[in-house]
Amino acid sequence: MTINTKVEEAGFTPASRISTIGVSQILKIGARAQAMKRNGKPVIILGAGEPDFDTPDHVKQAAWDAIQNGQTKYTALDGTPELKKAIQGKFARENDVSYELDEITVATGAKQILFNAMMATLNPGDEVIIPTPYWTSYSDIVEIAEGKPVLIACDAAAGFRLKAEQLETAITPKTRWVMLNSPSNPSGAAYSAEDYRPLLDVLLKHPHVWLLVDDMYEHIVYDGFKFVTPAALEPALKNRTLTVNGVSKAYAMTGWRIGYAGGPRDLIKAMAVVQSQATSCPSSVSQAASVAALNGPQDFLTERTASFQRRRDLVVTALNAIDGLDCRTPEGAFYTFSGCAGILGKTTPAGKRIETDADFCAYLLDDVHVAVVPGSAFGLSPFFRISYATSEAELREALERIAKACAALR
Repeated sequence: MTINTKVEEAGFTPASRISTIGVSQILKIGARAQAMKRNGKPVIILGAGEPDFDTPDHVKQAAWDAIQNGQTKYTALDGTPELKKAIQGKFARENDVSYELDEITVATGAKQILFNAMMATLNPGDEVIIPTPYWTSYSDIVEIAEGKPVLIACDAAAGFRLKAEQLETAITPKTRWVMLNSPSNPSGAAYSAEDYRPLLDVLLKHPHVWLLVDDMYEHIVYDGFKFVTPAALEPALKNRTLTVNGVSKAYAMTGWRIGYAGGPRDLIKAMAVVQSQATSCPSSVSQAASVAALNGPQDFLTERTASFQRRRDLVVTALNAIDGLDCRTPEGAFYTFSGCAGILGKTTPAGKRIETDADFCAYLLDDVHVAVVPGSAFGLSPFFRISYATSEAELREALERIAKACAALR
């Protein structure tokens, strides 16, 4: 007698915490655009969120010196003492905020800082208020940590900035965090001291709500805009504020993967627990390079920002000259977030009706080979984001193609 003991293999089922979360739409669009380029299409990609400048030579030299000196081992869990001291100095010098070394954490990119913070603090159902448009990872990280993103639309008329009355209305007993990003990815909007003040006054009335501020683009601001960070503006909130930053954008070090933050000691300690079971320490060599970035010459930042401003002005002017598009002038970062409501309802030369901003962006990629990202990826439609962190020549060509594509619509 033969007994069949074969058990049918089950298919893969993802964990429920990621079942509704996909790979970033930005990455998907970039991958498709790159594939088109490999197939010979003259695609111009305006989706990358990284500077086109190179990492400064003195930073690269510091990395090489670290390798030569044998700094290739594990380091302290959440940052070397040398890097924490450099970050401490940066916060005091540039932001007028004082942190002790055990109030500073370093991770493998600012994204890990956000992940550590949410995993260390959120219980199932805790709410996180996120103004839209927002960087796509914010809400996904909250959901992975079993929190609930509370998205608040902040349109162009409001300067893509959260207003105090919106914040007050959104806060509930379950609210744990408010996330603010200035200057913003994707809109380039920035909060001045005057913009922040009413929001901070609301938070002072709700002591159970913590504030996470993403200052990653602080050095890329235009037209004399004065950057400020909330922990300096309102010291009474410092003990429930996490100030997030990194070397990626200002120092063109996206691939080095170093983010950092300053915050209350108990929060930093809890975040270290998460990091200890995820990645442990960041790259030793990248940390040595980051010390040089923060402690070294800073004059090139002004030169690079001036270059970005010229490109911003080029893009904003060209977009606003196109019928159907409406582009606000951003205060910082290297993105424009242009409205395209005037395009919706029109028909392409191939006979396809454009119903959404995603349709419009797909049309630009397919017909004129320009890759941009729809506002829907950032939680606000109908808009599209352009990253102008590329050469002026490439920007001019791309803008001419976009103008031609829009003129062909009926």
